[in-house]
Amino acid sequence: MTFDRRTFLAGAASALAAPALAQTDMWESIAAAAQDLSQCRALSIRQSGQPVLARVFRGPSINRPVPIKSVSKTIVAALTGAALDRGELASIDATLGEVAPRLIPWEADPRVAGISVADLVTMQAGLERTSGANYGAWVSSRNWVADALSRPFVAEPGQRMLYSTGSFHILGAVLAEISGQSLLTLARRRLGDPLGIDVPAWTRDPQGRYMGGNEMALTLDAMVRFGEMYRQVGWFGGQQVLSPSWVAQSFAPRTRSFFSGLDYGYGWFLGETGGIGYALARGYGGQIICVAPELELTLALTSDPTLPARSGGYFGDLMRLIERRILPAARAQLG
Repeated sequence: MTFDRRTFLAGAASALAAPALAQTDMWESIAAAAQDLSQCRALSIRQSGQPVLARVFRGPSINRPVPIKSVSKTIVAALTGAALDRGELASIDATLGEVAPRLIPWEADPRVAGISVADLVTMQAGLERTSGANYGAWVSSRNWVADALSRPFVAEPGQRMLYSTGSFHILGAVLAEISGQSLLTLARRRLGDPLGIDVPAWTRDPQGRYMGGNEMALTLDAMVRFGEMYRQVGWFGGQQVLSPSWVAQSFAPRTRSFFSGLDYGYGWFLGETGGIGYALARGYGGQIICVAPELELTLALTSDPTLPARSGGYFGDLMRLIERRILPAARAQLG
């Protein structure tokens, strides 16, 4: 059998196109799997800095900011790193009594003054939780910081993780106190500007402090950009947004979640599957930013923020999507 030049070129083009088609099919099958999850609203994936998938299945358009719920905690953790980088905090081990004594109510347990920034950013303050069944009463109180700091100790500071939005709200108040700027201004100047993203204003407490740890809203692309900055060890668009040391410390296990069983660093849940480590920012309802540096991968996923996403339910479905579909696909892509 003989081939003329036209036949040869057509065959070569077909051979070159086959891997690209296979890759497209791979990501399309992942999009279909995500769409089959009725709570899932949108998914965006970047690998090696390039977008490979960006899809809205239901809900708001891709350019509209959506509630990220407790992914807000990871944003506040990043602002903690920014404060350390600027010398506003001398150390992650600095205590409330040292950096923000005015926030401590007079009726608080004397041990409150010894709670460190590290205890707050890992939710190991030891105080009774303000999340879960206690959340409603907490946000109905006249002073959210004072209420959170006046709660009884149920563990010694630094002893174990007690998932509590109050810990991050206290931390946000500390960051505002030491910088002289609101948490909104800090988020816009120290993250929004270098990442090229908009950070809309969000809920404030009765004293006018922006809520630390919940109620922020970002677009899907903004979530991806934030994750990409961590994947690139603090760099984005040629700018140093956070120090490499802060990123490395954030991805080091500090404690463990009783609910999910995942390790927890500075604002990030940490997992591993098939020898691949990943960091996860997680919000109520199934809001997720996932970073897998070894695979050069960042993804953002949004879900219905009004429905729960428990580890034994929808969140478990999302973890299977990530661990069994997305991460293996990304590994295959790198060869």
